[in-house]
Amino acid sequence: MAELTNLETKVAEVIGLAQAAQGATEKIEKLVDDGELKQQLQKMRKEATETEERTTQIAESFDGKKTAILEKARETKQEATEMMQTYLGDDADGLDGFEFLTMAEAGEVGHWQVLGTMNQRAGIGGIQELVQWATPIQERHFQEAKQGSLKLAADEDPNEEA
Repeated sequence: MAELTNLETKVAEVIGLAQAAQGATEKIEKLVDDGELKQQLQKMRKEATETEERTTQIAESFDGKKTAILEKARETKQEATEMMQTYLGDDADGLDGFEFLTMAEAGEVGHWQVLGTMNQRAGIGGIQELVQWATPIQERHFQEAKQGSLKLAADEDPNEEA
Protein backbone atom coordinates (compact mmCIF):
# COMPACT_ATOMS: atom_id res chain seq x y z
CA MET A 1 0.00 0.00 0.00
CA ALA A 2 1.17 3.53 -0.76
CA GLU A 3 2.83 5.60 1.95
CA LEU A 4 0.80 8.64 2.92
CA THR A 5 2.09 12.14 3.53
CA ASN A 6 1.07 14.03 6.66
CA LEU A 7 -1.49 15.95 4.63
CA GLU A 8 -2.94 12.79 3.08
CA THR A 9 -3.14 11.21 6.53
CA LYS A 10 -5.08 14.21 7.81
CA VAL A 11 -7.47 13.94 4.84
CA ALA A 12 -7.99 10.28 5.78
CA GLU A 13 -8.64 11.18 9.40
CA VAL A 14 -11.32 13.75 8.59
CA ILE A 15 -13.02 11.16 6.35
CA GLY A 16 -12.92 8.61 9.16
CA LEU A 17 -14.24 11.10 11.70
CA ALA A 18 -17.11 12.01 9.36
CA GLN A 19 -17.92 8.32 9.00
CA ALA A 20 -17.82 7.84 12.78
CA ALA A 21 -20.01 10.90 13.31
CA GLN A 22 -22.73 9.29 11.23
CA GLY A 23 -22.80 6.28 13.54
CA ALA A 24 -22.50 8.39 16.68
CA THR A 25 -25.42 10.65 15.82
CA GLU A 26 -27.55 7.60 15.02
CA LYS A 27 -26.73 5.96 18.36
CA ILE A 28 -27.20 9.16 20.37
CA GLU A 29 -30.52 9.87 18.67
CA LYS A 30 -31.82 6.63 20.22
CA LEU A 31 -30.82 7.90 23.68
CA VAL A 32 -32.78 11.18 23.58
CA ASP A 33 -36.50 11.90 23.71
CA ASP A 34 -36.33 15.60 22.86
CA GLY A 35 -37.64 16.13 19.32
CA GLU A 36 -35.54 19.24 18.67
CA LEU A 37 -32.34 17.44 19.67
CA LYS A 38 -33.29 14.47 17.48
CA GLN A 39 -33.70 16.85 14.52
CA GLN A 40 -30.28 18.40 15.21
CA LEU A 41 -28.72 14.94 15.26
CA GLN A 42 -30.39 14.04 11.97
CA LYS A 43 -29.08 17.24 10.37
CA MET A 44 -25.59 16.57 11.75
CA ARG A 45 -25.70 13.06 10.29
CA LYS A 46 -26.73 14.38 6.88
CA GLU A 47 -23.91 16.94 6.95
CA ALA A 48 -21.41 14.28 8.09
CA THR A 49 -22.44 12.18 5.09
CA GLU A 50 -21.90 15.12 2.76
CA THR A 51 -18.55 15.85 4.41
CA GLU A 52 -17.46 12.25 3.88
CA GLU A 53 -18.52 12.39 0.22
CA ARG A 54 -16.78 15.70 -0.51
CA THR A 55 -13.59 14.67 1.25
CA THR A 56 -13.54 11.31 -0.51
CA GLN A 57 -13.67 13.20 -3.82
CA ILE A 58 -10.51 15.03 -2.72
CA ALA A 59 -8.90 11.70 -1.80
CA GLU A 60 -9.57 10.48 -5.33
CA SER A 61 -7.42 13.32 -6.68
CA PHE A 62 -4.27 11.94 -5.03
CA ASP A 63 -2.74 9.71 -7.71
CA GLY A 64 -2.42 6.13 -6.50
CA LYS A 65 -3.27 7.02 -2.92
CA LYS A 66 -7.06 6.68 -2.73
CA THR A 67 -7.01 3.10 -1.41
CA ALA A 68 -4.44 3.92 1.27
CA ILE A 69 -6.32 7.06 2.29
CA LEU A 70 -9.61 5.17 2.59
CA GLU A 71 -7.91 2.39 4.58
CA LYS A 72 -6.55 4.97 7.02
CA ALA A 73 -10.05 6.51 7.15
CA ARG A 74 -11.50 3.12 8.14
CA GLU A 75 -8.90 2.83 10.92
CA THR A 76 -9.81 6.29 12.21
CA LYS A 77 -13.52 5.46 12.10
CA GLN A 78 -12.90 2.23 14.01
CA GLU A 79 -10.85 4.01 16.69
CA ALA A 80 -13.49 6.73 17.12
CA THR A 81 -16.28 4.15 17.25
CA GLU A 82 -14.41 2.17 19.92
CA MET A 83 -14.05 5.36 21.99
CA MET A 84 -17.79 5.96 21.66
CA GLN A 85 -18.62 2.40 22.72
CA THR A 86 -16.37 2.73 25.75
CA TYR A 87 -17.82 6.11 26.73
CA LEU A 88 -21.44 5.15 26.10
CA GLY A 89 -21.75 1.94 28.08
CA ASP A 90 -24.93 -0.04 28.59
CA ASP A 91 -26.40 2.53 30.99
CA ALA A 92 -25.83 5.62 28.81
CA ASP A 93 -28.51 8.26 28.55
CA GLY A 94 -29.04 11.26 26.30
CA LEU A 95 -26.80 13.50 28.40
CA ASP A 96 -23.97 10.97 28.17
CA GLY A 97 -24.50 10.89 24.42
CA PHE A 98 -24.37 14.65 24.03
CA GLU A 99 -21.34 14.93 26.30
CA PHE A 100 -19.53 12.42 24.09
CA LEU A 101 -20.70 14.25 20.98
CA THR A 102 -19.35 17.53 22.38
CA MET A 103 -15.90 15.96 22.75
CA ALA A 104 -16.08 14.33 19.32
CA GLU A 105 -17.16 17.53 17.58
CA ALA A 106 -14.37 19.49 19.27
CA GLY A 107 -11.97 16.91 17.87
CA GLU A 108 -13.41 17.31 14.39
CA VAL A 109 -13.05 21.10 14.56
CA GLY A 110 -9.43 20.65 15.53
CA HIS A 111 -8.73 18.18 12.73
CA TRP A 112 -10.23 20.48 10.10
CA GLN A 113 -8.19 23.42 11.37
CA VAL A 114 -5.00 21.33 11.35
CA LEU A 115 -5.75 20.20 7.79
CA GLY A 116 -6.24 23.83 6.77
CA THR A 117 -2.97 24.87 8.38
CA MET A 118 -1.03 22.03 6.75
CA ASN A 119 -2.54 22.90 3.39
CA GLN A 120 -1.33 26.50 3.65
CA ARG A 121 2.10 25.12 2.72
CA ALA A 122 0.85 22.43 0.34
CA GLY A 123 -1.40 24.87 -1.51
CA ILE A 124 -3.93 22.37 -2.84
CA GLY A 125 -6.92 24.46 -3.89
CA GLY A 126 -9.55 21.76 -3.49
CA ILE A 127 -8.49 21.12 0.08
CA GLN A 128 -8.58 24.79 1.01
CA GLU A 129 -12.09 25.15 -0.43
CA LEU A 130 -13.20 22.05 1.45
CA VAL A 131 -11.71 23.31 4.72
CA GLN A 132 -13.45 26.66 4.27
CA TRP A 133 -16.74 24.83 3.70
CA ALA A 134 -16.38 22.21 6.48
CA THR A 135 -14.89 24.22 9.34
CA PRO A 136 -17.95 26.44 10.00
CA ILE A 137 -20.17 23.35 9.88
CA GLN A 138 -17.97 21.54 12.40
CA GLU A 139 -17.87 24.62 14.64
CA ARG A 140 -21.69 24.75 14.53
CA HIS A 141 -21.87 21.03 15.33
CA PHE A 142 -19.64 21.60 18.36
CA GLN A 143 -21.82 24.49 19.58
CA GLU A 144 -25.02 22.50 19.04
CA ALA A 145 -23.61 19.46 20.85
CA LYS A 146 -22.51 21.65 23.76
CA GLN A 147 -25.91 23.39 23.92
CA GLY A 148 -27.64 20.00 23.78
CA SER A 149 -25.50 18.82 26.70
CA LEU A 150 -26.40 21.92 28.70
CA LYS A 151 -30.10 21.57 27.87
CA LEU A 152 -30.14 17.96 29.03
CA ALA A 153 -28.03 18.79 32.10
CA ALA A 154 -30.54 21.47 33.12
CA ASP A 155 -33.23 18.78 33.17
CA GLU A 156 -31.20 16.51 35.47
CA ASP A 157 -31.92 16.35 39.19
CA PRO A 158 -28.50 17.09 40.70
CA ASN A 159 -29.45 15.29 43.93
CA GLU A 160 -30.70 12.11 42.29
CA GLU A 161 -28.50 9.04 42.55
CA ALA A 162 -26.53 8.32 39.41
